[in-house]
Amino acid sequence: MRSILRRRIVAGGIASAFAPAVFAQAYPARPVRIIVPFAPGGGVDIITRMIAEKLQLAWGQAVIVENRAGGGGTIGTDAVAKAVPNGYTLLMGYVGNLAINPWLVAKLPYDPVKDFAPVCLTTTAPSLLVTHPSLPVTTAKELVALAKAKPGSLSYASSGNGTVGHLVAEMFKSVTGTDMVHVPYKGNPLAVSDLLGGHVHVMFSAPSAAMPFVQKKQLRVLAVTGTHRLPELPDTPTFAEAGYPKVDASGWYGVMAPAGTPKEIITLLNKELVRIMALSDIKDRLAALGYAVESSTPEEFAQIIKADLVKWREVVRISGAKSD
Repeated sequence: MRSILRRRIVAGGIASAFAPAVFAQAYPARPVRIIVPFAPGGGVDIITRMIAEKLQLAWGQAVIVENRAGGGGTIGTDAVAKAVPNGYTLLMGYVGNLAINPWLVAKLPYDPVKDFAPVCLTTTAPSLLVTHPSLPVTTAKELVALAKAKPGSLSYASSGNGTVGHLVAEMFKSVTGTDMVHVPYKGNPLAVSDLLGGHVHVMFSAPSAAMPFVQKKQLRVLAVTGTHRLPELPDTPTFAEAGYPKVDASGWYGVMAPAGTPKEIITLLNKELVRIMALSDIKDRLAALGYAVESSTPEEFAQIIKADLVKWREVVRISGAKSD
């Protein structure tokens, strides 16, 4: 009887009131996919692979990370939105594809609230304001003074139009009343490469992309977004400490499931993810890259997404950014 129930559930659901409990007890009975809607090697991919490794050890089942890049995260995200809600296809959500894309993409194929069941917030990451060492500034205030003295003469790089780096820079410009020229690239590596070469002056970068070069003193970091300093950069002030408290935007990452996934599966996944994110080796590996562990309940994660949808709508409006 139990095997019959399991087959019916996997096929798409069963009316019996006790089916979800049987499903949860059996889960996972086969490999689980976590879709990363971006290319390999970036922050979303790195975090997902750390989590997948731990899940596989705990479950004794394969946990496959599948990179499905394209459309600024839209393609992979939409694939999960339309997947069977049985816990075997998950998404590593990111502030970009869930809270920013709705205001950038005219015909977004998914609804970030209605089409997903939040499982657990896993990580947060600030943006680092970094400059080429040749730029004669060592603080955010000095950068603002230079930009105001020479309007339009400074350029800032981003990993693409409408990305977090682009929008945080536009937020910075709006708050400080400065004028800097946006130079978008196709991805972080190209943007950081040109910043290292001195072809652009400034960048708001994800920690994983900039930290190695900051540590080698090939880039200079002036400030970080977020509420606290990074342990790896104890001398670098937050924007609030630097005098710009309204420059307040950090990235976040978290696991999502398709809407309609049984609550028992969401609860099981949440419990396992909270356990994994509390592991010391996970915390240490993420801290070295500038990330912080921030696990949550599904309900708390849902509230974060809704709040950021409101915040980023205004930032996108100010920037005038549109999907490429």
